[in-house]
Amino acid sequence: MGLIENNNPESFPQEFGVGIPIAPQEKFVNRVYSLVDEAIACELDRLRREEGVVPSCKSGCSHCCRYHILTNIAEAHTLAQYIRREFSEEQIRNLRDRTQHWHEWDDSKPGRHPFSPSGEGAIHSTSFDHSCPFDVNGTCRVYPVRPIVCRAHFVSSSPRFCATVNDPESTEDAPVVLVSVVEATRPFTTEIRNYIENTGMEFSRSQMLLPQWLAHEMGWDFGIVP
Repeated sequence: MGLIENNNPESFPQEFGVGIPIAPQEKFVNRVYSLVDEAIACELDRLRREEGVVPSCKSGCSHCCRYHILTNIAEAHTLAQYIRREFSEEQIRNLRDRTQHWHEWDDSKPGRHPFSPSGEGAIHSTSFDHSCPFDVNGTCRVYPVRPIVCRAHFVSSSPRFCATVNDPESTEDAPVVLVSVVEATRPFTTEIRNYIENTGMEFSRSQMLLPQWLAHEMGWDFGIVP
């Protein structure tokens, strides 16, 4: 099954559970993720050894989950298949509720459409009070298949800078993002771009905010059509 077929809601798999076969695009994305993780680990090690820089990101710190996270169809499909295999019916219902709530909140903002990214694969700031539907009590529920943009986001500054980055009244400094880590993942983002374009889809048209792709890939009726 090619990526383009996933644009048709009728093609969404209705079955759930560990028995769902792994599609070729999932194998591809998961292979890329393994390479991304290796590249990130190498760059973090280099930063520590050569520059004495260590990320301040810790388990349970999820302030960056309040950003607008842009992802693509290949990574979104991999997320949806992971959910179908790993989530219980109750977890899926709760995820659907959180995602619908995110859509209602996002659509209610003045001047919301269209959302215009400033750069490929960037994490973009949004309002101060909302988070990714996968963020549950500071823990990512899809951590093994989180998108590259999430994998590559590290800061070396105090967590309080991340906590207030979207607060218009904050006087804190901006977080110090480890840009070299993001740069280390560029070749793999390009690999995914090439994979998508080889299916006949323009890469820029394959990108939406993560909760938007999630609703579409899960076939939820409040999702937008890309």
